[in-house]
Amino acid sequence: MANFAKSHVPQFSMDVYQNEYLPEGGREVNAIVTVTSTGGGAVGSAAAPLYPRGRGRSAAVALMVDCSGSMDYPPTKMRGARDATSAAIDTLRDGTHFALIGGTHVAKEVYPGGGRLAVADAGTREQAKQALRGLGAGGGTAIGTWLRLADRLLNSADVTIRHGILLTDGRNEHESPEDLRATLEACAGRFTCDARGVGTDWEVKEVTGIASALLGTADIVADPAGLAADFTRMMETAMGKEVADVSLRVWTPVGTTIRFVKQVAPTVEDLTARRTEAGPRAGDYPTGSWGDESRDYHLCVQVPAAGLGQEMLAARVSLVVPQADGSVQNLGAQGLVRAVWTDDVAASTSINPQVAHYTGQAELAQAIKQGLDLRKAGDFDGATAKLGRAVQLANASGNADTAKLLAKVVDVVDAATGTVRLKTKVAEADEMTLETRSTKTVRVKK
Repeated sequence: MANFAKSHVPQFSMDVYQNEYLPEGGREVNAIVTVTSTGGGAVGSAAAPLYPRGRGRSAAVALMVDCSGSMDYPPTKMRGARDATSAAIDTLRDGTHFALIGGTHVAKEVYPGGGRLAVADAGTREQAKQALRGLGAGGGTAIGTWLRLADRLLNSADVTIRHGILLTDGRNEHESPEDLRATLEACAGRFTCDARGVGTDWEVKEVTGIASALLGTADIVADPAGLAADFTRMMETAMGKEVADVSLRVWTPVGTTIRFVKQVAPTVEDLTARRTEAGPRAGDYPTGSWGDESRDYHLCVQVPAAGLGQEMLAARVSLVVPQADGSVQNLGAQGLVRAVWTDDVAASTSINPQVAHYTGQAELAQAIKQGLDLRKAGDFDGATAKLGRAVQLANASGNADTAKLLAKVVDVVDAATGTVRLKTKVAEADEMTLETRSTKTVRVKK
């Protein structure tokens, strides 16, 4: 079992980066809001007021393992899945509630069974690994049934952090896309979930869609031998979460409208449509669970027209978590977004470096997705243009990881200008890796 140090109450802070100066007639205000949580990420309980629903820190985890027939082709996939799940079980902190689910066209409780969760200790971890050894492959794939069972089990426990880890190797062929979408809508906000695709026979948009809807991470593990290390990292991260159900609360004055709210680091995730109203002129945007980490958000608001020399508060951003009585606890961090109208051309035309950087990172993610879609559709000229632009953006922003992935799909003639040629032969794993990781961003170079 992993060793963790004693816990401390996490402290949240917020920094706002923007150019508040607008030209006469200017109405669009952009800001990057950096949220940082420190002093958490370890074992123990902390002061109750920081915790959703008024409870101390505790966690429940559901591990969902694809057991469909294709997991036996090749047999290394099923072996890798068993080894990875075993490694994740070893990483569970004592006292964590957990369950193992075998997924086919139906969802089966592998351990402990009986519609309940086990509590991690040396004995239950060993029992779970014994149950795991009997896991075999056979049947179809209906991922929504796995998620619904995970939801029932996770929400049977009176805990703060609820998290799922889902592994699949194939397409969701035994339920409709509408059924899966309805399941994700039902589970959103009830638990977070990391999703992994093993091999190359699964659908990237399905796996990334699950992670996006449930505020988790998505990735490809092309070689089953890499699963154990990946599962261990995922579980260590899950065990480090201290506060669940954190929302960005954005208040705006009369006449101001929010154009979008996006997470832009460590990945691009558009939160705009996930707003829930939170009183007069305020809305909450879900961010999921937090440990020791920092994330960046891009807020864009449209303000009313104003005269030169006038200034206004364009938005106020804070962090909240729900409490047991239906109220919310404010986590104390606050950021102010301002607008000032000026006739100083140099001031009003300057673009804040943080805003410029993340605007480029969002465009990079979009260019990769569009380029790969055009390539699949046979529009090679269009694909070349989009992927060339992606190479240019990755080069300019110092996103070396994405640049390396792009170089496996295109031959780079000139990175600075985005001049590329599509490769005639591309390994399926390379293309899927680029697509899966297209939303990963880098922070501004200091």
